[in-house]
Amino acid sequence: MSTERRPTPTRPPMPAYSPGTGRSGSAATSSYVPETATGSLPVQEAPQAPARPPEQRSHSKAYALMASGTMVSRVLGFVRTAMLAVAIGSTTTVADIFEKANVIPTIIFMLLAGGIFNVVLVPQLIKASKAPDRGADYTSRLITLTVVVMAFFALLLTLLAGPLIAALTKDWTEPMLALGTAFAYWCLPQVFFYGVYAVVGQVLNAHGHFGAYMWAPVVNNLVQLAVIGAYIAFFGAYNGSGGQLDSWTPQQTLLLAGGSTLGIVLQALVLFLPLARSGLAIRPRFGWRGMGLRHVGKIAAWTLASMMVGNIASLLYARLVSTAAAARAALPDGGASVPGEYALNTSQLITVLPHSIFALSLATVLFNDLSRAFADGEREKVAPVLSRGLRGTAIPVVFFSVGFIVLAGPIGRLFSGTSVDGAAAGAAIGQLVVLTALGLPFKSIHFFLIRVFFAEEDTRTPMLIQSAIAGVGLVAAYSMAATVPATQIAVGMALLYGVTNVLSAIIAHVLVVRRYGDYGTAQVADTYIRVGWMALLAGAVGAVVLWLMGGYTNGYAWGSLSSALVTIAAVGTVMLVAYLLLLRAARVSELEEFLGPLTRRIPALRRR
Repeated sequence: MSTERRPTPTRPPMPAYSPGTGRSGSAATSSYVPETATGSLPVQEAPQAPARPPEQRSHSKAYALMASGTMVSRVLGFVRTAMLAVAIGSTTTVADIFEKANVIPTIIFMLLAGGIFNVVLVPQLIKASKAPDRGADYTSRLITLTVVVMAFFALLLTLLAGPLIAALTKDWTEPMLALGTAFAYWCLPQVFFYGVYAVVGQVLNAHGHFGAYMWAPVVNNLVQLAVIGAYIAFFGAYNGSGGQLDSWTPQQTLLLAGGSTLGIVLQALVLFLPLARSGLAIRPRFGWRGMGLRHVGKIAAWTLASMMVGNIASLLYARLVSTAAAARAALPDGGASVPGEYALNTSQLITVLPHSIFALSLATVLFNDLSRAFADGEREKVAPVLSRGLRGTAIPVVFFSVGFIVLAGPIGRLFSGTSVDGAAAGAAIGQLVVLTALGLPFKSIHFFLIRVFFAEEDTRTPMLIQSAIAGVGLVAAYSMAATVPATQIAVGMALLYGVTNVLSAIIAHVLVVRRYGDYGTAQVADTYIRVGWMALLAGAVGAVVLWLMGGYTNGYAWGSLSSALVTIAAVGTVMLVAYLLLLRAARVSELEEFLGPLTRRIPALRRR
């Protein structure tokens, strides 16, 4: 999606593109996919406001449809991740090999063409949709071009599956490389269907059909849930016994990797149903001159470069983490306590959720205000909007950060499978959850700060920040890999991710203050400190409940997936109630600002 174009008032803004990977319908969490917030609906400031016109009500309906699709997809993605751990384990060699093969297509797609779909094509599609033919000619040529180019790349990458796996892994044995190559043969064709999904989805968005694009990943996750269920029915759940790699069969590869790709295929193809109903006369068209891609590409060059830098760094990070799989395979006990690429990505998938829901949503709401301030030449309005967004985000993000730390053990157990070594695997994942959660508030702070540059249509500064962070991160990662045992490389990388989040926030803060002046840093810091104390006190209450449920003594909380889920629900509820009561007692004004939009939609709470 373009971050350089302010949305027109005639339609809701485009949702941020995120290809479904089967891991909750989003790109691998370690890859860089710029989350953009190019506008939103106005926020109602009081319940006495006049009724919104039908156009705004339709916009709200579209947003509700998109948000519900995203939320359902994420929930199904979490279930899918938990079920996959039951099927093949979470800290096993096969789990890491499959994770590698299944994530590579997502990152390579974003590296090759994701930025083009996000940044270059959206404004062209909007412009073409206003033509007398509603953009049918342009859209036909665009879809044809996408099919041809992505088919070429998907075929080339599939033919190079073996060299790719060898280049993107480190210290893998011949059997590991052979299985990784077999998985990759089935998974790499996903690159083609990601391209089809992206271009058809953006065409639908350009013509006001927003829901299908956000609900299509639900189809993907449902298919994969069925596939994993079938796998467990045919081959049984992973029981922790040795020899998993030695006894692996081609039938298991076909069902697991082929089923993963089938989900992506249907995710793309299902969009052709609403495309057919849209009335556009789409047909193969091979004349590609005059489509304006070169001109728009020049404008978006900095954003495209930023995506390339980030995704190349992700591939290199993942290569280092792949050494954990080889180190685990050499251990006599199977190394259930050694986290690898699957466990690291799972921990990020978990901890990024509050950022995706709260920070991204609030940034979308406030982005219009920032854009309008720059458009009207009223730069003095930037600081209050930015301060409000940062302080409002503190309420949920700080709480979840503490919650993840307190509940890291049961959360890890929930995604560790049902094998005899499930508790050890859960502890390994929980350790990663703690480390990734530490940097979560800074991730959201950085996200808000760089919105200011995008609002001023400056994509160069975010690219420079991204490049600097990638450079520092890679130097630190390779230095760490030279000194840290391979069995601890995922732990070190989780810590590095948190450190780079902190560093990103600091750099963005310095640049924002230098260009736009202070945005009330002291007030923002005061909010985070006060909210942090409330979250810590609530966390202490939750820790007591967790102790009573055996969370620190290998008791009930560790017994099974169901007991871990009950523990998370019980402790999380107690923490949330304590947190809200503490915020209310301390008269934290940001609580009302955060809950205001929700309470205004619930009559009983609004009256109170």
